[in-house]
Amino acid sequence: MTRKFELLVGTTAGNTEFLASELEAELQTKGFLTHFQDVPEFKQTALNAIWLLCVATHGAGEYAESIQAFIEDITQEQPQLDGIQYAVVAVGDSSYDTFCQAGKDVDALLQSLGARPITDMLMIDMMLNAEPEKTAKLWLSRWIEQI
Repeated sequence: MTRKFELLVGTTAGNTEFLASELEAELQTKGFLTHFQDVPEFKQTALNAIWLLCVATHGAGEYAESIQAFIEDITQEQPQLDGIQYAVVAVGDSSYDTFCQAGKDVDALLQSLGARPITDMLMIDMMLNAEPEKTAKLWLSRWIEQI
């Protein structure tokens, strides 16, 4: 059976969306099915898929606008996510105290609802990383073969 990935993107300027699209292409070349949500909706998210969240931190540690409704929905509904496996790519700027805070927060939220991370969160510093998609692809390659 071919595994499916839900790519859930939280972006403001589009950099994180580009990074997620590069990861989607990599997953597809490995034979995985993908569903890309640049404005994620919980009700449209497959519960039998692996969730790959690519989340930028905006402002003073907030979620990017494109993923706010998704976060609000799961925070309010408190669904049991015991069967969900997920991975997080957190994007931020280390010159802020809230570096990658949105990624850290979504990781904690998903775990509190019973979801299980399949690998350590990748934190990308956009101030220091000129090619974050290469870093993300390398991270993906380290664990994807175990799926």
